[in-house]
Amino acid sequence: MTPGEHAPDPRGARSPAEFLARLQALKDWSGLTYRELSARAEARGDVLPRSTVANMLSRTTLPREELLTAFVRACGTGPAALEEWRTVRRELEGRRGYEDAPDPGEAAPETPVPDPHPHPVPEGRHPDPEGPGPAREQLPASEQLPASEEPPAPEELPASEAPPVWPGAPADEPRNPGPGARFRIRRLLVPAVAVAALVFAGVSVVAFLRDGHTGHPPRTPTAPAAGDVRIRVVGTDFCLGERRGTRSGQVYQVPCAAAGVPLYALAEAGGGRWRIASDHPDYGAGCSGLPSGGRVPDAPYEDSECGDPTRVEEFSLEPYGTPVRGYRIVPAGSATPGGCVTVVGDRAAAWSRLAQAPCAPDAAGQLFDFDRRD
Repeated sequence: MTPGEHAPDPRGARSPAEFLARLQALKDWSGLTYRELSARAEARGDVLPRSTVANMLSRTTLPREELLTAFVRACGTGPAALEEWRTVRRELEGRRGYEDAPDPGEAAPETPVPDPHPHPVPEGRHPDPEGPGPAREQLPASEQLPASEEPPAPEELPASEAPPVWPGAPADEPRNPGPGARFRIRRLLVPAVAVAALVFAGVSVVAFLRDGHTGHPPRTPTAPAAGDVRIRVVGTDFCLGERRGTRSGQVYQVPCAAAGVPLYALAEAGGGRWRIASDHPDYGAGCSGLPSGGRVPDAPYEDSECGDPTRVEEFSLEPYGTPVRGYRIVPAGSATPGGCVTVVGDRAAAWSRLAQAPCAPDAAGQLFDFDRRD
């Protein structure tokens, strides 16, 4: 809602289609999402499911008066403006040849929100209890270097097993040195092997922590394909989901065993882009995306209704690494270029949220795979 900007006036509508266009303009003027409109209506004692609003605005027939009343009030208009909307609706309804439409809420299953790129919406939703997952696994103890065996006596050492000549050794050094030389070589060899083992372990731990791994063996990531998916955070036991009972639509990393709200599916949007469809047991069908066109650098990654022109709802799913270690979810057309969907905060903790963040060279917290969901 822009200060000083007047709300759209319904009195210029000459047909149901024009009336619905002005209702859409009223929603845009309010600056509220479908969920926020539903919440405001509930606070006033009205019933305004978000799926009903989406269906109403997608139709070309007049909404019922009680639905219109709840919607216009939720958008923030006063009593006088509300009465104007009601009056125009009654006039249009009374014109010859127009038949009142059934309640969009009742027809919602048969009349989903139109999508220029249709995708299947999963059925058979069942609420899943959510809660924090088990404690994270700890790194295994580093392997100990086995003790070296005593070398054989000089006269028992075969020529084929003589120690190698180290770089920099004198050219005339005997091939089968005495006990003192072999002892010096052993004293040099054991620390060198130990240092090499420590360096290798250190590099492994750094890579382990950098990639957000938590002790899980590497698994071949599942490439994106249209259909029902479970979106997994690479190298963890976390999958994407919402906290049920909240209206924000914020997406978190959730223990995969508890992930199921909402259900996700991939749909091709053309040009190598994808939509990530959500199916929530309480709010119905939606799309994952970024609000406000991604203008905020750390914009939350959230689920909401599909088709909101102010949201980024299409993504490039870009492979990372050779061989591929996972896929980045890159917002297409974001007002903040160079961003990736990222697990922010403590990447080893359940319920860490996802948001837009700069794509990192090491892709830490930014790799996902798309397991097929039966």
